[in-house]
Amino acid sequence: ATGVAFTRNPSTGEARLYGEFLINAQGEDVVAGIRTPQSLTRAGREEMGETAPSMEEAMPEVFGQFVEVVGRLESHYRDMQDIEFTVEQGRLWMLQTRNGKRTAKSALKIAVDLAAEGVISEEEAVSRVEPSALDQLLHPTLDPKAERSVVAAGLPASPGAATGRIVFDADEAERLSQLGDAVILVREETSPEDIHGMHAARGIVTARGGMTSHAAVVARGMGRPCVCGINELSIDEHAGTFTARGRTFRAGEVITIDGSKGEVLDGAVAMIEPELTGDFQTLMAWADKVRRLKVRANAETPLDARTARGFGAEGIGLCRTEHMFFDDARIAAVREMILADDEAGRRMALAKIAPFQKADFVELFTIMAGLPVTVRLLDPPLHEFIPHTEAEIDALAQTQGLDAAKLKRRAKELHETNPMLGHRGCRLGVAYPEIYEMQVRAILEAALEVKRTADQAPIPEIMHPLVAMGLEMKFLRELTDRTAEAVFTSAGDRVEYLVGTMIELPRAALRAADLAEYAEFFSFGTNDLTQTTFGISRDDSGRFLQAYMDKGIFETDPFVRLDREGVGDLIRIAAERGGAARPGMKMGICGEHGGDPASIAFCEEVGLSYVSCSPYRVPIARLAAAQAALHARAGTEREKDR
Repeated sequence: ATGVAFTRNPSTGEARLYGEFLINAQGEDVVAGIRTPQSLTRAGREEMGETAPSMEEAMPEVFGQFVEVVGRLESHYRDMQDIEFTVEQGRLWMLQTRNGKRTAKSALKIAVDLAAEGVISEEEAVSRVEPSALDQLLHPTLDPKAERSVVAAGLPASPGAATGRIVFDADEAERLSQLGDAVILVREETSPEDIHGMHAARGIVTARGGMTSHAAVVARGMGRPCVCGINELSIDEHAGTFTARGRTFRAGEVITIDGSKGEVLDGAVAMIEPELTGDFQTLMAWADKVRRLKVRANAETPLDARTARGFGAEGIGLCRTEHMFFDDARIAAVREMILADDEAGRRMALAKIAPFQKADFVELFTIMAGLPVTVRLLDPPLHEFIPHTEAEIDALAQTQGLDAAKLKRRAKELHETNPMLGHRGCRLGVAYPEIYEMQVRAILEAALEVKRTADQAPIPEIMHPLVAMGLEMKFLRELTDRTAEAVFTSAGDRVEYLVGTMIELPRAALRAADLAEYAEFFSFGTNDLTQTTFGISRDDSGRFLQAYMDKGIFETDPFVRLDREGVGDLIRIAAERGGAARPGMKMGICGEHGGDPASIAFCEEVGLSYVSCSPYRVPIARLAAAQAALHARAGTEREKDR
């Protein structure tokens, strides 16, 4: 006979023999599919409903010897073994053994079980599970046995899988979702105004955009699967169709997306729902014992914050306040502020925005009570809040009772050739300080309100984005502190708060000491720091980055894995110079790299304080941070031995 066996189930991790054998056969016959193999054990035969005897029944003496030998092999190699064997004239021969391939679910269970059995240590169990494999446990995945009819392929922007009806409009996605329909939102590219539709959709598909495009970043934060940058996708929103690979699909037709592989599939495809077992919590607890880096989440909604806490986040590392403004009831006041002719007009509009801004912070601080919450003040190009086409402008003017001509003129004034390098970030705070005053007031009034009712006071960290110069930081720090004192005097109470900045520009990194004179923390916005360092637009780079990777110029997409030599050097310089100017300064990263294991390892090497990532990537970051700490410790011990 001959056969193949795993010492544990490679699909589930269950601690029992799993495999097959054939009588009077060669090894190749077992995997060739020419004959039907038989189970190794009686239990396996009964479970599969087989009539042919198992090896345990047909060759009991050899089977007993086999069980003893495979147990010895697993004990020696301290891991699940994938074994090939043969039986010649009643004698057992072992042909080969190796560590067996396994699913994420199985890897988790095997690691925890081996530690519980005393075969490996808890720390070794932590090092055995690939952090990125946890995505399989946190999101629905397509059944590997299901048939797949791929109709288009792009970038695997956000993991998981979803099935739904095609919709091309965010409002329609929301309407159908409220009626109970599962929908997939298909767009050329998404904008902040699509947020409500993205929330409503089960998954998102875009023809343009890279791994850190708006669609990709928002989808990962929401835990929605997303496929971006599908160059072969041709969308006709007017006709309500998209075409790819010679096929046309209409609104309402059912598609499935695989965000882990970057594929769009025809029709509904069977899925496997995620299942977090007690083993998951056990391994996470072991990881938390050894990691040094704190792990926070990027979150600005109560759902994101609760999800993050459920996954073990130790605070919010990035709350993007502009994402709070795109609700229909709020955007009108924001547009009124943008369209105002003078400061008095802006302050009138800001007075309408302040109550809901404060209410949002009250919710976040309540959920995160006792934990730090880093709030980034407004950081979009202002044109994002204004419609672009004449038809959209006319419609807005009519519904809001505005002057269409004035609206068009203002839209033209706000238009920027390169808005990512234009009037955004702290430049808004310098040009229109009343905007940041309103936000600082809302943050601190909310913190005081929560302090009065919560067991622990919130810890607000007010972050000024896109600062490049020390004098900018000085102006913004003084504005923040002046506003804070006015709030505290009025309330007769105070809370502790920090003022810091997001390092997104090479100059900011190089002149970090200037910023550290006024900033109490640094948060590296690695998405934009990568963009400004390379001079590559993260939204457009999908068109050519693949060619760079195919030719070996880039090993990986620099927006997915941190560029250690360039962007990494800037972070290292900023950490050294900022730390020298303000010893003990808190520093972290809050770009999408905060959920990438290799980038997290770099953060450990540089000595940053924390990483912040999308809520659904928090467990991945916790495990990766633990492995980075173990690797660093092993390196230190090797140095001592030397």
